[in-house]
Amino acid sequence: MVKIVVTGIGLVSALGGSLEDSWRNLIAGKSGIRLYQPFPELTPLPLGLINQQPSELTRLTRMVVASALQDSGLVAPLADCAVVIGSSRSYQASWEMLARQMYNANHFPISSFGNWLDTLPHLNAIAAARQIGASGIVLAPMTACATGIWSIAQAAMLIQTGQCQQAIAGAVEAPITPLTLAGFQQMGALAKTGAYPFDLHREGLVLGEGAAVFVLESAEFAKQRQAKVYGEILGFGLTNDAYHSNSPEPEGKSAIAAIKQCLERSRLSPGDIDYIHAHGTATQLNDQMESMVIQRLFPQGVAVSSTKGSTGHTLGASGALGVAFSLMALKHQILPPCLGLQQPEFDLDIVTAARLSKIRQVLCLSFGFGGQNAAIALAK
Repeated sequence: MVKIVVTGIGLVSALGGSLEDSWRNLIAGKSGIRLYQPFPELTPLPLGLINQQPSELTRLTRMVVASALQDSGLVAPLADCAVVIGSSRSYQASWEMLARQMYNANHFPISSFGNWLDTLPHLNAIAAARQIGASGIVLAPMTACATGIWSIAQAAMLIQTGQCQQAIAGAVEAPITPLTLAGFQQMGALAKTGAYPFDLHREGLVLGEGAAVFVLESAEFAKQRQAKVYGEILGFGLTNDAYHSNSPEPEGKSAIAAIKQCLERSRLSPGDIDYIHAHGTATQLNDQMESMVIQRLFPQGVAVSSTKGSTGHTLGASGALGVAFSLMALKHQILPPCLGLQQPEFDLDIVTAARLSKIRQVLCLSFGFGGQNAAIALAK
């Protein structure tokens, strides 16, 4: 079996403009969530914005791709590098702007037609390929909140099957748009004051912007060029509930299957996992289902935290951010805290403040709308 390692990370979040800044603020127990009113027609809401105004997808992508390459010591052009960059919302902000123009103009603005073609969902991944001079495989996964882990898993498969030696993979999300906010608000899923994963008084999710991409390489290739290594991807599990458009299957059967698949492929038992980076959205249904699954599968005492109390829920990018923070936990041997937790509802060993710990194997989880389940195992 081909060993897959991570040799570069690019990350931007509400916690900071770089991986190091975000990690430093995360373990210091800081939150990037603030009350904002980016759209006058909507009431102020807690949001995880990177700047004072909503970010633009293409700019975020360029930033994290450039950071990941620099971090890995690679220099463009990289003709044979695969690109797997997903997003659950992609260019929705641009579409909403176009729809607004159409509504105001009362007719279809012909001048905007070319712009519309530039905002097809997969074009962000193609732009990233152009940025690094890659002329190989380009994929643009779109699997709701599981997109980040899906992207990393697909890139790992490309390397394992010998289709490439290197891939840049991850997810980018700029989801702060009027329609996204109004839609989640209509569902009753948005928090009013903040994100409190696994808390008895949790209110719902807080939307956040963010992006994380990784340079993945075969261990052999990384060794040849003497690259620094963050960690190894041991295996992953990907399943779908086939149950409901936005509610998780209450028994968590498919989520359990994804985790078991991941552990089996990674040749690990539940007792081998030292830390679980949970999806932990702070919604009633997700936290309930996820806690039940963790309690059912893992021995009591495994450390658990969700970082969404610090970054907000970055939707499709959340799993990618989780993988980045999990790799930093392995590197520094520090467990990141579950910010916002005051009164736990569930009997889990939830990390409430950053703490030193011996960490060898980590599991990162994502559960997306439509029952998309993803789990990935990482090792030091």
